[in-house]
Amino acid sequence: MKKVNVLNLQIDNVSKVELLEKLEIGGIVFTPNVDHLIKLQNDRDFYKAYNSATYKVCDSQIVMYAAKFLGTPLKEKISGSDLFPAFYNHCKNNETVKIFLLGAAEGVAKKAQEEINQKVGRKIIVDSYSPSFGFEKNEEECSQIVDKIKKSGATVLAIGVGAPKQEKWIAQYKDKLPNIKTFLAIGATLDFEAGNKPRSPEWMSTLGIEWLYRLLSEPQRLWKRYLVDDLPFFWLVFKQKLNSYKIPLTREENVYEFETVLNRSKEA
Repeated sequence: MKKVNVLNLQIDNVSKVELLEKLEIGGIVFTPNVDHLIKLQNDRDFYKAYNSATYKVCDSQIVMYAAKFLGTPLKEKISGSDLFPAFYNHCKNNETVKIFLLGAAEGVAKKAQEEINQKVGRKIIVDSYSPSFGFEKNEEECSQIVDKIKKSGATVLAIGVGAPKQEKWIAQYKDKLPNIKTFLAIGATLDFEAGNKPRSPEWMSTLGIEWLYRLLSEPQRLWKRYLVDDLPFFWLVFKQKLNSYKIPLTREENVYEFETVLNRSKEA
């Protein structure tokens, strides 16, 4: 499978149909967007978690534009909120596919479970759980979640607790879930499936301004992400185009590099 390099992340150049066929075998799917790519510049644990994914597919029209600007266009945007319903509809007649939902606020995952099962016409979602705030730091709750997933008989885990939590959680606990063949990191999708939050109009997503719809919907929570944190993305992509982009160093690597240069200068 061909890959496209955007800011040191190898994104799979695959269509949704091709991905669904590959997921019949299983795999771990992450869906990078602008915010992910910015976080990956400085969060080494997030980067390591991302490297555990089998498939990394583009979840942003802006990243699509960036890939084309870099001369390596991607086939298709595959957001988590598009992939997940396509996945459960693709598997609706496959009785071996049983999905566990993890994420969203209390009651939302359960509501999504009910809505999806009604649409599909069978209990494809076998169980669900909405974790407490900060659950990823609570080993006891994480152990309980693992046990709950095992007891459910699920073969697929769809987790939507936001990045980088969901990707790091999958990387940390996937080996404790041997019966899970497919891991899907799906962000806010459970809210959409439950009818708790509306998705942006399709035309906004197509133009690459879905972020604006989300910003207007949740300005207090999202203004800093979209208007401050993510802005360096465009400059970094421009630097990659000019072959001047360098992978950021961690603080420890910066200290090591500084000390190395200092020692060399002393020796000289």
